[in-house]
Amino acid sequence: MKALHIGRVAAVLAVGALALTACGTDNVVSPGNGGSTSAATGASVSGTLTGTGATSVSAAMDAWTAGFTAANPNAKIQYSPEGSGAGRKALIAGAVQFAGSDAYMKDAELASAKAKCGPAGAIDVPWYISPIAVTFNVPGVKDLKLDADTIAKIFRGDIKNWNDAAIKATNPSVTLPNLAITPVHRSDNSGTTQNFTDYLAQAAKSVWTDAASGDWPTSLPGENAKGTAGVISTVTSTSGAIAYADDSAVTDALGKAELKVGDNFVAISAEAAAKAVDLATPVAGRGANDLSLKLDRTTTEAGAYPAVLVSYGVFCATYPDAATVDLAKAFGSYVVSTAGQQTGAQAAKSSPLSAALATKAQAAINSITVSK
Repeated sequence: MKALHIGRVAAVLAVGALALTACGTDNVVSPGNGGSTSAATGASVSGTLTGTGATSVSAAMDAWTAGFTAANPNAKIQYSPEGSGAGRKALIAGAVQFAGSDAYMKDAELASAKAKCGPAGAIDVPWYISPIAVTFNVPGVKDLKLDADTIAKIFRGDIKNWNDAAIKATNPSVTLPNLAITPVHRSDNSGTTQNFTDYLAQAAKSVWTDAASGDWPTSLPGENAKGTAGVISTVTSTSGAIAYADDSAVTDALGKAELKVGDNFVAISAEAAAKAVDLATPVAGRGANDLSLKLDRTTTEAGAYPAVLVSYGVFCATYPDAATVDLAKAFGSYVVSTAGQQTGAQAAKSSPLSAALATKAQAAINSITVSK
């Protein structure tokens, strides 16, 4: 594994924003805002909690790490942004104590996690909501309106030029150049890829014939890059390029597409992403404390942005010692708290969890306990 990256941000929460404890695994309770308090002394937790996974949450994770350690100076959160698939594999192998993943654990992964996490396995806890931008580098063009079929055709290589008739049809007032399109996709197993291909598979199913997957179809044309940062770097340096990426990483130098929803086009925003997540349903067959969500990419709900990802904190349901349980619960509680969600949103343009989802997330985190 690569050296672990510990995030830093300039603005951190005041120490008084949190009162977290390591005095007992049953002492973390919900104060009603998705946060955590202590029923005991209010002493801060200590120790090191190690995680790896999604690159999409890098900016938010930096902010969460800074906010949490400001209130808990004897605690350290180490997170290496290696990709969602790598994060889930590392948790299953027992190499880390939590994973960040833009895709919930598959049934087979949950079964495999029992070897290191105990009979109850692992749980998926939503902690980050963000729209996936369809971002492009077209000189003189910042805003485009695209429907799902057109996006799918672009990424399949069926539409090869920016002045194609299909793009012109939804952008009649935009001067589109005679410029070749270069699709850019992730080279690593990615939750962002999983969510984006799920959007295409649902919303453009007559065009996108591949199943949703964290691995990009190898038969398709284009350039590839590792991680969100690698994708954005490639698009920025490639005239005519188009890619999908977490909106937090997209710079002002690049353009973004509005997506067609029903008869209208919806601009990318945290609010539009949150609206889409509110329409999600629980994944069937999961345990009571697993909060995996199935997203409806074909919604016609006004103002909903369907190319959205929900990133999960993936924790073991049980850990072998009380110190790890306390630290995992304290950090998870901070992240899903009102303060933690606001901090993440400020750093990453993400959408805070709704009050209802935050309450469920806190309950799931509260369920983490010591192995028997």
